[in-house]
Amino acid sequence: MSWKKNESDLFNYLKDNFYPDLEWSEFSNSQYDCYSEWFDYDIELKCRNKHYDELLIEKPKYEALLLRAKVHNTQPVYICQTPQGVFGFNLHHGEPISWETRGMPKTSHFSNRQFIDKEVGYLHIKDAKRYD
Repeated sequence: MSWKKNESDLFNYLKDNFYPDLEWSEFSNSQYDCYSEWFDYDIELKCRNKHYDELLIEKPKYEALLLRAKVHNTQPVYICQTPQGVFGFNLHHGEPISWETRGMPKTSHFSNRQFIDKEVGYLHIKDAKRYD
């Protein structure tokens, strides 16, 4: 369950306050972190230590969420927590404002400092649902 550790507090907050039926995805390599059958949501969770007005999403993750939603007739949702709040995006309601390739850590594990090029997009918080 270590792959869930960083997002577990966010998961519990969403489950306790917004999505009582929220469940973790079955596998650590799933294209989404959790789901709500009641709301028909497949959700990717992300926690950031710093706040940005434009929140980053990796293009392969974005595309995988859209494909899964199409196949399973669900809504692809990206929820990101920053020090200034929790912001949710229904990915069916618009594409990121821009895409770019940039060097980023291969994984989020601090012991692996290898950088690779990743294609990423930015979602502006003005387009987000606030979870307050």
